[in-house]
Amino acid sequence: MDTNLQKYIALIETIDLGSFTKAAEKLNYSQSGISRMINDLEKEWNISLLERNKSGLTLTSDGKFLYPYIKNLNDDYQKLNSVVDGLHGLQSGTIRIGTFSSVATHWLPKIMNAFKKDYPKIEFELLLGDYHEIENWIVNGRVDLGFVRNPTLNEFDTIYLEDDPLMAVLPADYPINSAVFDIDNFNNSNFILLDKNKNSDITSFFEKYNIVANTQFTTWDDYAVMSMVESGLGISILPKLILKRTSYKIISLPLSQQFHREIVIAMKDQDTLSLASQKFLNYLDYRNK
Repeated sequence: MDTNLQKYIALIETIDLGSFTKAAEKLNYSQSGISRMINDLEKEWNISLLERNKSGLTLTSDGKFLYPYIKNLNDDYQKLNSVVDGLHGLQSGTIRIGTFSSVATHWLPKIMNAFKKDYPKIEFELLLGDYHEIENWIVNGRVDLGFVRNPTLNEFDTIYLEDDPLMAVLPADYPINSAVFDIDNFNNSNFILLDKNKNSDITSFFEKYNIVANTQFTTWDDYAVMSMVESGLGISILPKLILKRTSYKIISLPLSQQFHREIVIAMKDQDTLSLASQKFLNYLDYRNK
């Protein structure tokens, strides 16, 4: 690889990850090696690219101006490698995927297992986040593909996967009088909310049906919610997908007013995806096998 390209990649990863240490870990360099490459660029161009302060690393004004050009060079290099890999039958490459926990737990292992049987030398990098984080990763080129909730950003190409209904989640000893859970029971109940930055399906559901729950705990960890419900700390709502094969002693019931999230896989432009990522899209149906 061209030495200047190595320096560009070092700068991009340092900015994307927010630290020399994380960039060094990802790129298999020492921290001093990453710092030295960026310093070499600054000396070569006679400008300052990074500001180092207590809050972390940020681009200088000159750095912000140059960053898109550096990013485009790197993206073009990755596309070139993908084309070359395609000519050699996908002998190498990495697919970067943004995902949330239920997809990472119940879908991706099946999809990746089927894919790896045909393309064993392709590697995967998974980033776990909420919907907004995943969308930002797609926009910034941090990931090639992202599992998100629809509606998502208009600029994305998307492939519909399925509707995932919300379910009431109750302790094992909760008195059950019906095959569905009356949503009026959420009003003023002790509730455990799956949410991050008011960016959850449950928050949207409550707003739609004017539910005022007595929220006692808020977390973005599905399994923490199930554990707290099991312990009798309250009741909750979770998507059906995350409730598959759970070992927690809880009850899940359909809601009296059905509400679902529409799961899609999104990308900036399907036509310009790497060959490996395009092939990956052909394996999405393995999620339910």
